[in-house]
Amino acid sequence: MARAATTSDAFNAIAEPRRRDILMLLRDGERAVAELADNLEMTQPQTSKHLRVLREVGLVRVRGAGKQRLYGLDAEGLRPIHEWTGGFEQFWNGSFDRLDAYVQRLAQHPSTTDRGDTDD
Repeated sequence: MARAATTSDAFNAIAEPRRRDILMLLRDGERAVAELADNLEMTQPQTSKHLRVLREVGLVRVRGAGKQRLYGLDAEGLRPIHEWTGGFEQFWNGSFDRLDAYVQRLAQHPSTTDRGDTDD
């Protein structure tokens, strides 16, 4: 039997693409729900539902600012995701190291023929 979908933890919450989009927008600072909704081309109620899930799992915090509620990232809530993905850095770093070595080899031994350009 398939497990019921849940948003009880950060990993389940960010499995939804719209929630990841919200997190990306909040990287630049706090935003009101109306601004998020406009950027995402969603209704405010839809955006609010996603924000509620992100708040419940501790990825987003909210504060009152006059009549508005401003949403921002909660660094402490993001820590488990950062720590988990950090375990894969060795793969990314290795790829970048190989790319750097390849680029350096190309720079040291430029091709004598220019691929793609012809003098006709």
